[in-house]
Amino acid sequence: MRRILPGPADDVNLAEAYAYPRDAWLRLNMVAGVDGGAWLKGLSEGLSGAGDRRVFHILRALSDVILAGAATVRTEGYGPARPRASWPDLRAGRPPVPPIAVVTRKLDLDLGGPLFTEAQPYARTIVITTESAPKDRRDEAARNAEVIVAGDERVDLPLAIAQLRERGLGRVLCEGGPRLNAQLAAAGLVDELCLTISPIMAGGDAARILNGPASQVRLHLAHVLEEEGFLFCKYTREPL
Repeated sequence: MRRILPGPADDVNLAEAYAYPRDAWLRLNMVAGVDGGAWLKGLSEGLSGAGDRRVFHILRALSDVILAGAATVRTEGYGPARPRASWPDLRAGRPPVPPIAVVTRKLDLDLGGPLFTEAQPYARTIVITTESAPKDRRDEAARNAEVIVAGDERVDLPLAIAQLRERGLGRVLCEGGPRLNAQLAAAGLVDELCLTISPIMAGGDAARILNGPASQVRLHLAHVLEEEGFLFCKYTREPL
């Protein structure tokens, strides 16, 4: 993988390129086709490639917690994060893997699935839900997960992120989907966007990477990497 901006370079160290600038930081990681669609045949995997998967795993390794919306967890078939051979040095002083945190208003998840039953004790899945979620579902979730209640009818995202930070989970990696991304952006919580631009035009009904309430977040282009026609762009809300 080579760097195009801010200056040309070969053999980029991805861990250095994507290092968190501070402990309290929320980044989005998304892939999109050149026509802006965030999925192909309903899944992001169809837009991905080998370089994108390497960046994906590096971003997971560097994070304290992986945040995702319930629809993304269901559609993409999420399980707990699995340790990789390259992770121990990147996670020195922290658990071997970060936990998954799922944002779900109604708790309409498979609470008996691998995401809940196969997570290690040091990285229990976190459920972020509401006061209005059915109590029996909250009680069931609490058997295999940590439950955070943030908000009454809808998840209060600023409160949810604050509660993650109180647990020492300040470096947040959000993997979407587009609706959660839009809500985070509208709440002013996004510090960084890592966007892979896939050399694919798909058309169809795919959403953009933000699909929800309007927001206007001015970003600064921090770097552009390239491999096999894929562009890996990192944007930050403030200059680094």
